[in-house]
Amino acid sequence: MPASGSAHCIRTHGIPFRFKSVNRRLRGGRFLKRLRRPARRAYNPRASPTSEVTFFALPAREPKMKVLLVEDDLMIGENVQIALDGEGIAVDWVKDGTAAEAALATYGYDALLLDLGLPQKDGIDVLRGLRARGSNMPVLVVTARDTVEQRVQGLNTGADDYLVKPFDLEELIARLHALIRRARGGGDPVYRKGEVEINPSTRQVMVADKQLVLSSREWAILDTLVARPGAIFSRAQLEERLYGWSGEVESNAVEVYIHGLRKKLGQQFIINVRGLGYMVEKV
Repeated sequence: MPASGSAHCIRTHGIPFRFKSVNRRLRGGRFLKRLRRPARRAYNPRASPTSEVTFFALPAREPKMKVLLVEDDLMIGENVQIALDGEGIAVDWVKDGTAAEAALATYGYDALLLDLGLPQKDGIDVLRGLRARGSNMPVLVVTARDTVEQRVQGLNTGADDYLVKPFDLEELIARLHALIRRARGGGDPVYRKGEVEINPSTRQVMVADKQLVLSSREWAILDTLVARPGAIFSRAQLEERLYGWSGEVESNAVEVYIHGLRKKLGQQFIINVRGLGYMVEKV
């Protein structure tokens, strides 16, 4: 068995697919165990009825971004989901074009990872419909369609980037981060208000020239708010930033993290707009 942290190569339909394992044991190229954990709520209204939700036994790392993964190959999908989770990115995973359109119409995402050869509806049609609705969501096409004509078609239809299988997960993650940075304005400008200074690119938070230590989920909420100063985010929207479909949603999680942030940044830094949600002021 290869040592922890080493690069492995598995084959999916005859295609070599490289990924990097981090303290995870493998058997026969597959992860040893999948767990189905009961949600703490008896009913989650945000769960998709058309999507299978799979939970993995992973070390806890909370997300700051949320992406939709559309991939019908189970081995590729599982390994991409695990890799993104390891980067602190929440992932909703669907396996056909129809489910992808339903998810895109229902939830907000920072980016879309899209295979093209999908059951029920081709990925090109999903992409075409997304752009026809006026969405500027970053889209990274990940596909085995590798001819020049196919790449040109994908880019002309509205893809922001194109990655051909087989691919390295580190490259996929780097491209994804680049697309999201570009969509947010490229430079990740520093947000300043009074004695508070927040640098999204370095995840550094300063108050009166002293650096604060935030938890991953405190940062996830703060990063969402300062990315769009003046915009109001509902509790449900902030929950979506904290958890993918596969996450356990606690009833008062957002309020708990908002309370912690106010203690560190000042009670008036995050504004509660009654009946609507939370925001930070535009500066």
